[in-house]
Amino acid sequence: MDDFLIITCVHHSSKDGDYYAYGPYVREMNLWIEEEGSIAVVAPLIADALPGKIDLAYKHDHLRYVNVPAYDVQSFGAIVNTIFDLPGILYQIAKAMHNAKHIHIRIPGNMGLLAMFVQVLFPSKPKTIKYAGNWDGESKQPRTYKIQRFIANNTFLTKNAKVLVYGDWPDSSSNVLPFFTASYLDSEKNPIVKIPISQKIKLVLVGALYDGKNPEIGIKLAKLMSDAGLDFEFVYCGDGVMRKDLEEQTKRLNLDDSVIFLGNVDSEKVKETLKESHFLIFVSETEGWPKAVAESMFWGCVPFTSRVSCVPQMVGEENERGVLVSKNPQEIFQKIKTLIEDKVEFNRMSQAAMNWARTYTLEKFQKEINKLK
Repeated sequence: MDDFLIITCVHHSSKDGDYYAYGPYVREMNLWIEEEGSIAVVAPLIADALPGKIDLAYKHDHLRYVNVPAYDVQSFGAIVNTIFDLPGILYQIAKAMHNAKHIHIRIPGNMGLLAMFVQVLFPSKPKTIKYAGNWDGESKQPRTYKIQRFIANNTFLTKNAKVLVYGDWPDSSSNVLPFFTASYLDSEKNPIVKIPISQKIKLVLVGALYDGKNPEIGIKLAKLMSDAGLDFEFVYCGDGVMRKDLEEQTKRLNLDDSVIFLGNVDSEKVKETLKESHFLIFVSETEGWPKAVAESMFWGCVPFTSRVSCVPQMVGEENERGVLVSKNPQEIFQKIKTLIEDKVEFNRMSQAAMNWARTYTLEKFQKEINKLK
């Protein structure tokens, strides 16, 4: 019997007997499993893959890994493979749930979709279900996400469960518990001293470089700032399919001296960059709890971000702790200029962002997790 079962679609790799996955996810899961006697993880394992720069290993001496195939339905061949794989995956999920004392399901995702159907068969098992996406029922999302949301929210289909979501939403059932995530310790609440904006404006974008994150907005914004004669530095922390094109745009616009691409970097480098930066540019199409926004606020880096998921609740509607923007680079530029010219307002917003974010520490997160078990 496993004390704690994790079911996730996050791809894993293995090295020297340890299992690795995306760093922010593993860092959170290590807090969940810290005091558990035995752990089981049901997830895809990528054969021969080595851990990446931002990957971390689970920290537990009694972890059992159940490898299941990753599946999708994006092509005819994938559909055929999925038809053959599904019975085995469902069997492994049901077997793991039967043998678990506590079930923890990560949704939305392909593996989470199957797990949400199977968990209906185990109404008496205690469950925590982490919905890491946008819980807003009115938002545009894939149908499979909406199905997972519906099952999780339905008190007849999902029993003995706490569904953890980001933000407060009026159509949530008694299953649902507004939650948060955290990145930093209480001991890291150090004073922040940034170079004056009048000396140099420092901007940063943290996240994967693909179209859903709209990273090209940063290049367009940098061009507007350059044309205005502003002294600035724009740092990209992250990698992805758009990086090469973004770098080519940067060269074509003669922005090489001002725009820097760091690629995937570890959490310490991200932290140091945020501590130095005045503004985060994060105009994403869909999010759950955007860690880039929360982390930037922790270090007094004012977020310029999109109105998605619980972000308005994080930054406030009236420029309280950040600025909600559209995808229009000109709009973002004008709002940044306003703060550059009003240093008192920038300092107020920076401090307000820091005060809010620093209430959500890893210690508080651990304490809230322990209440759920």
